[in-house]
Order: sequence, then C-alpha cells, then structure tokens
Amino acid sequence: MFRRPVLQVLHRFVRHASETAAGLVLQRSLNRVQLLGRVGQDPVLRQAEGKNSVTIFSLATKEMWRSGESEVYQMGDVSQKTMWHRVSVFRPGLRDVAYQYVRKGSRIYVEGKIDYGEYMDKNNVRRQATTIVADNIFRVTRQKRKK
Repeated sequence: MFRRPVLQVLHRFVRHASETAAGLVLQRSLNRVQLLGRVGQDPVLRQAEGKNSVTIFSLATKEMWRSGESEVYQMGDVSQKTMWHRVSVFRPGLRDVAYQYVRKGSRIYVEGKIDYGEYMDKNNVRRQATTIVADNIFRVTRQKRKK
C-alpha cells in the first residue's frame, strides 16, 4: 500500500529530471577541430583599426588512400589529396608564441573551432571564407641542435 505512492512520486521525479536533462543536452553543441599537418607559410601578424591583432598562417593536411582491387594485400596505386586550412590565432599569449616560433615546414598540431565568414573582395564580390580559430597549438617537429 505504501509502495505505490512512493513509486509514483519517484517516477514523476525521474521523468521530470530526465526531461530537464534532455532539454540541456539538446541545447548544447560542439564545434571542435583537430588538425595535424605542416605549415605552408610563415605566420603573419595583422591588426585592424580598433581590433585585437591576429596571427594567421596556412596548414596543409594530407589524406591518402589506396585504390585498386587488391587493397587487402597492400597492392594498387596510392592516391593522396592535400587540403589547405587557414588558421587564425586570437588568444594573446598563444598568438605571440605562434608568431615567434611557428615556421614554414614545421609540423604542428592545432586544436580549435571552425568559423565561417563572408567578406567583400576588391571587385565588390561577396566571398565566403572558412577559418580554423586555434585554441591550442603544439609543435611536433623537433628542434635541430646547433653544433
């Protein structure tokens, strides 16, 4: 006799808690990128009027696959595709370190998010740009020792 009302209250509480949690889960989102590649150009430090400065560089990543009928036996032609990413660093400490130490050809790991934007080019044509906004950068290339 006592169990039934307790179960009903417990059931209502669990249903309410799960509906609340489900609402929170639906409201969250994720925009994370992880890239490992080689720097295509030395970083450039830019500053627009009234805005914070930004360090910008390009990063190349490669995708490789084996084509042909004998993929199991490691036969066939190897194909590859290089993708170029524009990386922007806004965080003050990281921005300065990236500008000083990242160099063309360095192998680095970048964590960040994707940002899509639009701009007008010099011919007043609307263009779209995709940028990786870096939160962390790690150099994978070892430093050469000076003799």
